[in-house]
Amino acid sequence: MAQSLQSTDKLFALWRVLKDLPFGKRIFSVILGWVVPYSGTLAANIKEINAGFVSVELIERWRLRNHLGSIHAMALANICELGSGLALLSKLTPEYRAILVGFEVRYLKKARGKISVECDLRDLRIPLDTELFVPVSARDKDGEIVVTAKAHWRIGRKNLGPE
Repeated sequence: MAQSLQSTDKLFALWRVLKDLPFGKRIFSVILGWVVPYSGTLAANIKEINAGFVSVELIERWRLRNHLGSIHAMALANICELGSGLALLSKLTPEYRAILVGFEVRYLKKARGKISVECDLRDLRIPLDTELFVPVSARDKDGEIVVTAKAHWRIGRKNLGPE
């Protein structure tokens, strides 16, 4: 049980070790895909994680496309959820967790090529034992917003009792 309680801490500690090494960010991104298998299907590249700030990149590939020849809506929602979750978790102390309880997304234009997601919560004071809406957006290579989203997170203490 202790290992599972510290997994987020270990993940961010691994980021701090790998981020400046050659291929370190890519290695971290692959490991994150193993830790979060569904999001791992995106093969997203984590570009930056700082307390409350995350930058994630998604490269269009055949397996992410829809019938319209653009990146599938759920892949875009997934990358936004991943960015918001990492940003939020990077600000929480180890005894807290965040659970996604809702998600609102708006698609503004077809997404093609390289998509960048940034979530900036550095200036946000996160209330504990509450629910919080986290805004996040995705931009294309020209900097145009293709998706806006709001992730609804419930923040609370981890269960420290017997399982």
